[in-house]
Amino acid sequence: MLISAVLPCYNEEKVLPMTYGELTAELQKITDEYEMIFVDDGSRDGTCRLLKEFAGRDSHVKYISFSRNFGKESAMLAGLRYSSGEFTVIMDSDLQHPPELIGQMLEFGRQGYDQVIAQRDRTGDKRWGSFFARAYYRLVDRLIDVELTDGIGDFRMLSRKALDALLTMNEYNRFSKGLFSWIGFKEKIISYRNRSRAAGESKWSFRSLVHYGVDGVLSFNNKPLRFCIFIGGFAILLSLLYVMFLLLSILFKGIDLPGYFTTIFTICFFGGVQLISLGIVGEYVGRIYYEVKRRPHYLVDETNFDQARK
Repeated sequence: MLISAVLPCYNEEKVLPMTYGELTAELQKITDEYEMIFVDDGSRDGTCRLLKEFAGRDSHVKYISFSRNFGKESAMLAGLRYSSGEFTVIMDSDLQHPPELIGQMLEFGRQGYDQVIAQRDRTGDKRWGSFFARAYYRLVDRLIDVELTDGIGDFRMLSRKALDALLTMNEYNRFSKGLFSWIGFKEKIISYRNRSRAAGESKWSFRSLVHYGVDGVLSFNNKPLRFCIFIGGFAILLSLLYVMFLLLSILFKGIDLPGYFTTIFTICFFGGVQLISLGIVGEYVGRIYYEVKRRPHYLVDETNFDQARK
């Protein structure tokens, strides 16, 4: 198999026929040796039914249907595990990732690049969304141990070597943007104009984006834990300065009753430091808890793959 295309799907009934048609037309221009792996992440609409119809009339279509919604990270992992292509393309199923870039990606892959990465501009994005995205990338790049770039997401082509390296990392709490950067290998970045989804609605809410951002910060470094040490040291320094101030005040003015404001400020400040520190430590402990249980990333309900190929 030359090319495998992995497409996670969640409630994409409205857009899937267009995605299947455009992707098939593009892949047929390139080669007859291709497969399209659609991963149904526990959809509640007719997504799985459509995938079965596609697979019934097209042997190039493979589908994996989860027992429930496990999230996009698990869906991508499942598709990558079943992929058999010399090159594997990861792309969204809503046509925001243009299929016409696959030919260009393959050219660079044949030139020896292990990761051919598509970087989108932010044409048409809402201003507040672009602002928060840029601010997030600036902050994260200072915190984590791998490099993330604004506009670069999951849309990319991986060589077999890069894919096998990626699959050796089996952690439960996955942040693929960081994992792609962590494995390294020879990379080529190509740019494309931002596209809106062809149909349907985005499944990403502001809350889910915040959770995803927190996962990115905590998955690739221990700097937040180190931050607890620094803020604790800063609090101790402030306390020492305050004690010195009180001592000097007693020496020059005599003993005075402590003020209400000072008491409240001290309680609130140190209480806030303790809660922040406990929260950060708790996030890491929670991730350790999920890792040591070693539960599967997903459960397959239906598929037309030979299970032995997994």
